[in-house]
Order: sequence, then structure tokens, then C-alpha cells
Amino acid sequence: MGIRPLSLMHPGERGEIVGLQGGRGLVSRLNALGLTVGTEIEVVNNAFVGPLIVLVRDSRLVLGRGEANKIIVRPLPPKMPKGK
Repeated sequence: MGIRPLSLMHPGERGEIVGLQGGRGLVSRLNALGLTVGTEIEVVNNAFVGPLIVLVRDSRLVLGRGEANKIIVRPLPPKMPKGK
């Protein structure tokens, strides 16, 4: 379970953002969307072609595949259901 691009994560998987690659403009845009180092992110939909839908800070975001390739995450264990 090493670090990897967000684009390689499956629906339902969670991770912690450990790095953002790209130019100043892209990194600034991702930060403005709440995608900052240390933030938890969950993949809602990833068909491995086209855009991804992710859950970040209680908001759903649609990211292009190129953007998702530049977000580096460390996978986290699955959430335990409430009451368990």
C-alpha cells in the first residue's frame, strides 16, 4: 500500500494527499478546491477513462484524469461502519 496517483484508486478507496505535482497554476487551483497536503480524499467514481468523482471535505468534485494523475495519495484503511 504505497503512495500512488489518485487516478489509480478504485471507487470506495480513501487516501491522504501527500503531494501535488504540476505547475504553480495547477497547484494553486487544486489548493483552492480544498485539495491540500494532509487532506483525506475518497474516490466516488473512477471508470479508469475520463474524469473521476471524489469526495473531499464533504463536497463532491469532478477531476480530469490529468489532474488526478498529479495528486499523489497514501491509501488509508476503509472506514468502519458506524456502530461497529
